[in-house]
Amino acid sequence: MFFAETAILTGRSLKHITRSLDSIVTTAVTPIAIMLMFVYVFGGAIDTGDVKYVDYMLPGILLITIASGVAYTAVRLYTDSSEGIFERFQSMPISRSAVLWAHVLTSMVANLASLVLVVLVALLIGFRTGASVLDWLAVTGIVGLFTLAVTWIAVIPGLAARSVDGASAFAFPLIFLPFISSAFVPTGGMPGPLRAFAENQPVTSIVDTLRALFGGQPAGNDIWVALAWCVGVLVLAWALAARAYRRRIA
Repeated sequence: MFFAETAILTGRSLKHITRSLDSIVTTAVTPIAIMLMFVYVFGGAIDTGDVKYVDYMLPGILLITIASGVAYTAVRLYTDSSEGIFERFQSMPISRSAVLWAHVLTSMVANLASLVLVVLVALLIGFRTGASVLDWLAVTGIVGLFTLAVTWIAVIPGLAARSVDGASAFAFPLIFLPFISSAFVPTGGMPGPLRAFAENQPVTSIVDTLRALFGGQPAGNDIWVALAWCVGVLVLAWALAARAYRRRIA
């Protein structure tokens, strides 16, 4: 029952997405603009060794794309909540968790579409990869796990916010976090305290892992650190989101 109900509710959410494809395009526009600016304005001044700058910074752009996309998840949840949709579903014989999972799965699909757009633009401006099929599978798994984790984070403000602006505002720190990491510049040139933060926050390990996989290189311990961060955030966010949902429908 749970899976059938989740599939039906996911189809409902996806219909909303197909009726407003501009949200997917909008999600991709900002990361693409950042990518073009950094590659063509700042790229020549940043030393990344033998790695082309577009190859170096694409993993960070992918994470920014995801962070931009999950803001819409929070907004869609807030809209359903404020319009009384949850109360209607609560009166029906369906699983309560299916409602949340439908929004989460919709977020996964919408973010995948936005990521494809970003990667296509990156290929047009010179991105090249030596990744094998297994490397691509690993990239897909890590990106998917990261998307799932931050989507559950988005569920929390989507349920608890008192306005649309409040629901979407949580994404700004997530979008900003890659800028204080190894996503755009090597951390070696950063001041001491900033460097310590950049090297020990989750984005750096995820970015370094994706960069190694795109280059067809061993990811080393970074991949395990990245997985640990993603799983830890996912479990904590899911628990807090479930608690917020119980409070919302109480």
